[in-house]
Amino acid sequence: MRILIALFLAILAAMPAHAREIIFGIVPQQAASKLARVWTPILTQVSELSGHTIHFATAPDIPTFEKRLKNGEYDIAYMNPYHYVVFHQEPGYRAIAKAANKQIKGIIVVRKDSGITALSQLDQQTLAFPSPAAFAASILTRTDLSAAHVRFTPKYVSSHDSVYLAVAQGIFPAGGGVMRTFNSIDPALRNQLTPIWTTRGYTSHAIAVHPGIDSQTATSIQQALITLAAKEDGRKALAELAISGFEAAEDSTWDDIRALQIDLLQNLMH
Repeated sequence: MRILIALFLAILAAMPAHAREIIFGIVPQQAASKLARVWTPILTQVSELSGHTIHFATAPDIPTFEKRLKNGEYDIAYMNPYHYVVFHQEPGYRAIAKAANKQIKGIIVVRKDSGITALSQLDQQTLAFPSPAAFAASILTRTDLSAAHVRFTPKYVSSHDSVYLAVAQGIFPAGGGVMRTFNSIDPALRNQLTPIWTTRGYTSHAIAVHPGIDSQTATSIQQALITLAAKEDGRKALAELAISGFEAAEDSTWDDIRALQIDLLQNLMH
């Protein structure tokens, strides 16, 4: 039996890259069902174009996603820009693509009927955010609130959608998000809310491969992602993600994030 197991493992190790099935992890900004609905058509087309079998994966919340990135559980992942800077260091994810011609900005939303129009009105309040290291929805918005001398207590509610729902229900007077997820929620919910603040823009989410993925496989997936915008089915799928297409990216693309010197996830790295 040991000999058979050893032989099987040897065969697996010797299999060419194209025979691998690839796990593509998506940062859980929204409910898993919504992410699967939006991303599955994209990943199906990338599989066909690249010749690799790519499977959708996510996590129940952003902190769990971060731990899985740290453990290298995804072969390739769509992660926020701060996640990329951290997990490029360890375990060594390498950027291959990002949304074309797009920057990420945080927003702060309130109920339309709240009478809140300025950050100063949020002083001494408890505010909703997706998770501590959600880049635009939490890090950028909290930074701007602090810069405006607004004292607040953050409450982390696991996803962007949870923020919008909690604010609409009046549980919190305001919360952090981004325009892409805000525009993708149910119109009946979105119509109850309005953004009162937008942060400055930064390089958006990275699509990055684990160091265990060989360069030939990475390049084929990169080219498939870029090719989507040239196909009618690809453009339709991309529209569901609220982007026009993907473009090639490299590690230095996220130097603007490094310049912020954020250290929120340092404890996770030790």
